[in-house]
This record gives sequence, C-alpha cells and structure tokens, in this order.
Amino acid sequence: MATEPTAATGPTAATEPTAASAGPRRAGSQRLRAAGWYTGLTALSVIVLFPIYMLLLHAISDPLSYVARGQPLYPVDVEWDAFTKAFTQADLGRAMGLSFVVTMVIVIAQLLTSTLAAYAFAFLEFPFKRLMFAVVIATLLLPIEVTLVANLQTIRDADLLNSVPGLSLPFLATAFGIFLIRQGFLGIPGELRDAATLDGYGHLRFLFRVAMPLNRPIIGSFVVISFLGAWNQYVWPRFATTEGSWQTVQVALRNLATDRPDQLNIGFAAAIVVSLPLVALLILFQRQIVRGLTAGAVKG
Repeated sequence: MATEPTAATGPTAATEPTAASAGPRRAGSQRLRAAGWYTGLTALSVIVLFPIYMLLLHAISDPLSYVARGQPLYPVDVEWDAFTKAFTQADLGRAMGLSFVVTMVIVIAQLLTSTLAAYAFAFLEFPFKRLMFAVVIATLLLPIEVTLVANLQTIRDADLLNSVPGLSLPFLATAFGIFLIRQGFLGIPGELRDAATLDGYGHLRFLFRVAMPLNRPIIGSFVVISFLGAWNQYVWPRFATTEGSWQTVQVALRNLATDRPDQLNIGFAAAIVVSLPLVALLILFQRQIVRGLTAGAVKG
C-alpha cells in the first residue's frame, strides 16, 4: 500500500528557505561591493590622469586660441608640430643623450657600491659596524643643498666642470641603495651561507652567484629608482655646467621656458617628450618595483 508523502517537519524544514535565499543575497552583496571598488578606482584614475590630460591638452593647443576660448577641456587649433619645435629649440636630442650617459654611469656605480657595502653590513663582522651603518643611513637626512658648495668647489679644483665625471661623481654611492639591498641580504638564511662556505665559495662568489640572484626583485627595483633619480636631477647639473652643450635634459627644459605667450605649448610638449622614457620604464618594471620594496620592508 502506497504511503502519502508527508510534509517535512523540524529544524531542517525551517532552515531550507533561508539557506536557499542566502545564495542570491550573498551574490548581490558581492556584486555591489565589486561595483563600489570599480567606481572608487575609476574616480582615483580620473584624478591621477587628469593632470596628464591637461598637459597633453596644453601641448597640442595653440596657446593664444586656447586662452581666447576660455581654456576649455578640449584641444583648440591643434599644433602637432609643437613636439618638433621642442626638439629644435631646446636641442632635446642632445640633452637627452647626455642625460642618458650620465644616468647610466650613476646607476652602474650606485649598483656596484651599494651591493658591496650592503654585503659587508649584512654578512661581515668588523669594528664599529653598527655605528658606521647608522652614519651611512644618517646621510639620507641631508639634502643636496647641504653639500652643494663643498662638492662644487671640489669639482672646480679637479677641473671637472662641463664633463660626465663632474656631473656624476657626487652620486656614485647612495645610502638608500645600501639600506634597501642590505635588507634583502638579511633575509638569506644563515644555513645557505654556511653551505656555500663548505662548497668553497668566497665572498665575491657567494655575492654574485647566490646573494644577488636571490634578491633580484630588490636589486631591480633599486636600479629603476636610481635611474629615475639620476634622470630627474636639476640642482647639481645646473651648477656643474657653464656651457650650453653640457646641459642635461632637466636644465634644457628650464631654459625652454619663455615669456612669449604664443610659444607656451612648446614647453609642455618638451616635458611630455622627456617623460616618455620614465613612463616606459615604470610600466615595464612596476611589478618588480612593488615586489622589491615590499621585500625590503618586511625582511630584517
């Protein structure tokens, strides 16, 4: 004899509708949260990119017509030849070439000195080690203006004005690089150093074969930061050069400033051209910069 189905009773039956409706509510909450995040990120992107858009807008618009129209948020009488004029009037090609040479000299020298000093502070034992490291880090508090006069006098006495050595000599070592790379070296297990010693590795061999490869993100991020700092130098090249042919790119940008209102867009166009290598560098190595700085901040 067939039995009639009976209605479910007890706590299980009472909770079934609630469990069934929890899924859609949870999905809706996640969608709202995601929409909020995307809205916030979009707003932040607009805030960050708006000055760049205005820079491009001023570069390609005729200055007089743009002001006469009330400075709208769209181009007015577009002049694409402003970028060509920037190269010819400011001699940006020569200035960018000189800045690239000086920047590469500084980056290579800082990488070498910072790596060797960081290895010494991380793995070697010598008298007054902590005191010397504290003195090195203390130099981060000194702005370039503090040592400007002394360094300039030294360069003058050595007859190095208007030269690549004169432009790069005061920046061949940096306390920031020593600190950053040292933090990465401190994260290497001591057992690995002992094993390398048993295998016959000396200090230099361990540095180049083990320590540096293990800290490639940190070293890569330091190279990028060093490149940015060297490329954007203005104060020292302004005083270390007396001839126009030895002016770096930032000094050339400053000299491009003009009192003629009909040529203001040329300065904006030159600024865009000069920033392109930095933008490309940041786009290519942005992940490595984040990884390197994060690792340096949590180790040690």
